[in-house]
Amino acid sequence: MRAAIRNLLFRFFRWNETKVHELNYLFWECTTRCNLHCRHCGSDCSESKGEPDMPLVDFIGALKTIPPKEKVKKFHVVLTGGEPLLRPDIEEIGRQLRANGCHWGMVSNGYFYTAEKQKKLLLAGMESLTISLDGLESSHDWMRGKTGSFSHAISAIGLAAKEKRLTFDVVTCVNKRNIGELEEIYNLLSGLGVRQWRIFTIIPIGRAKNEPDLHLTDSQFIELMEFIKEKREQPNQPMRVTFSCEGYLGRYECQVRNMPFFCHAGINIASVLIDGRICACPNIDRDRFSQGSIYTDNFFEVWNNRFEPFRNRKWAKKGICKECKAFNLCLGNGMHNWHGACDEVINCHYRKTLGK
Repeated sequence: MRAAIRNLLFRFFRWNETKVHELNYLFWECTTRCNLHCRHCGSDCSESKGEPDMPLVDFIGALKTIPPKEKVKKFHVVLTGGEPLLRPDIEEIGRQLRANGCHWGMVSNGYFYTAEKQKKLLLAGMESLTISLDGLESSHDWMRGKTGSFSHAISAIGLAAKEKRLTFDVVTCVNKRNIGELEEIYNLLSGLGVRQWRIFTIIPIGRAKNEPDLHLTDSQFIELMEFIKEKREQPNQPMRVTFSCEGYLGRYECQVRNMPFFCHAGINIASVLIDGRICACPNIDRDRFSQGSIYTDNFFEVWNNRFEPFRNRKWAKKGICKECKAFNLCLGNGMHNWHGACDEVINCHYRKTLGK
């Protein structure tokens, strides 16, 4: 009975959030250049990527379509890529975002993150940072495609974890290569002073399509859920472990993260992609789900009046989702699990928890 009431209250909360669709989190894919060659990259980024960086003035122009009275108090812009630190104007970007009333942060591989760079970014108003660590040294360097990337990431994590002005977390892609290292990674990160460790898994898109070692078996996925659950149940742990919001987890809901599954893409989260397209999270199929362009449309009008596929998920009730008893809680899983022209979700976390 308690679970039924909780689920009913959550569905009402989700309905209300969807109806209001208050924008509070905006990703900016400010570059597709990257110094690494990660096996799981969904954007196929490289250092010599042909797409030019989006000019700062273009992004600021999109931001200015949001009326001041409509901008929430904690409106947050997150710089992503590619590797944002490849942009020579990164500090100017931060200053301009703050001048336009935005809080801002960044997702980075940490390779260029030094004490001097951290100082400059903080002076430019950076408030949040996520750095990736994908295993111990050999596993991380294998995933990132560059020897030495582990040592750079560890150095960056150590710097950021000590900075009290930053909201900081480490994100790890768990795969067949590193699932046996979870306890050691936990001890390493907590020893560095990290307080938040966020874990996710891979869906077969981008480069990851052709990398079988990236994809967990169902039994390995359950092993991962049990690891996170166990860590969260232990009292007085120095570091909080959380599974990402990537999919509905059935019996593990609320045991491995703070809130029930809710894909906020297009509900509270939008993105401006490198070519100006307006979408939700950057790893969602941009060809299928982009809603407009900052170069031809008013960004805020697009946010208010489009995004129908994100706010009404009835279209997802097909394939394995059609008769699923969990559909009203799951709504067809995270939006990034609907890629290409396929008419079925490509990854079902719920079925994995059942061992199907």
